[in-house]
Amino acid sequence: MIYLDNNATTAMDPAVIDVIADALRRGPANASSQHRIGRNANSRLDDAVQRIGKCLGSDLSIPGGPRVVLTSCGTEANNLALSGLSKQPDGPLIVSEIEHASVLGLAQQHRRLGREVYRVPVTAGGSVCCNALAEILQQTEGKTACVSIMSANNETGVLQPITEIAELCRAAGARLHVDATQSIGKVSVNAESLPVDAFTITPHKFHGPAGVAALWVGPGMELKPILFGGEQQLLTRPGTEPVALVVGMALALELAVEKQSETCQRLVRLRDQFETTLRGEIAGLLIHGESENRLPGTACVSFPGVARQSMLMQLDLAGIACSSGSACSSGSSPPSHVLTAMGCPDWAVKSAIRFGASRFSTADDIAAAAERICRVYKRLRSRENVENRGEN
Repeated sequence: MIYLDNNATTAMDPAVIDVIADALRRGPANASSQHRIGRNANSRLDDAVQRIGKCLGSDLSIPGGPRVVLTSCGTEANNLALSGLSKQPDGPLIVSEIEHASVLGLAQQHRRLGREVYRVPVTAGGSVCCNALAEILQQTEGKTACVSIMSANNETGVLQPITEIAELCRAAGARLHVDATQSIGKVSVNAESLPVDAFTITPHKFHGPAGVAALWVGPGMELKPILFGGEQQLLTRPGTEPVALVVGMALALELAVEKQSETCQRLVRLRDQFETTLRGEIAGLLIHGESENRLPGTACVSFPGVARQSMLMQLDLAGIACSSGSACSSGSSPPSHVLTAMGCPDWAVKSAIRFGASRFSTADDIAAAAERICRVYKRLRSRENVENRGEN
């Protein structure tokens, strides 16, 4: 199989596997235990967290300064931010139309419970409309709104205007959370220069382990917990910390940041090669967000005249692993809410497939994948043309 579903999850780096395995071999590791073994685990945990902070350009050793709250996944980190960042109980919540299901799902649930919720539209290119956000912020004047905007869309790869959004939020006194799940390790993210109040990172998106994630929280930010029953992490997120996974996350982030520039340049070349090949063989192909700044390895493509499910099944048989959108919802394969929000035509929404390369993808992989995709598409189109003539 040629794996092109790296927006969903990535293969763990062998070096990360090794450090996790080594940590697990050390035996029990409850960082809250007071005996020597527990203190040792706590020391390793603290060292890993400090290394994570360094990679994010953030000194986590300053009392009252920024901190990292460890969670089980990006979904939990997003839920924690949206539920706990607002100064006022049930303060207004503002999200974009193209957010991940973990953000939109929580917003929908909070609206049912009576919270004031606003959704910001996007342009045809898939970028959040800053003018619309400014108008919404004016409507919530006098209240401390919580705004949540992703740094890069998980389906189209379109990078969002976070700096401009942050300026609008700062001027309005709103709290800003950024879901940086897709961009960490792919584009530069520096907490000191990014004027946000919190952002989410998820290591299984950059060749680290699944089952652990983190919410970076800015200095002076109070965060209301959504889980209760333990004193870990200053009562913000109780539960025994998975020391081995956090150590793995720290190394994965270090490797991602170290190789970021080289990987980014190479992935842009591979993505452009991939899209050029498809466009040369498939008339009417639509590449979403093509005119926007995008993540280097992401290509969201609509294939005219074929259904995405048929295409996905045939690509699977041809040895191509890809998806029709977010892995959190693709099991039921609903139409993409992202492409719908962008105002894409019905045929494009129904035929869109996402391809995502990673630093482990090779030029040979991309060339072979493009050739197989074109062959599968042409076979499906030929079959559908025969079936349509038979019906007529």
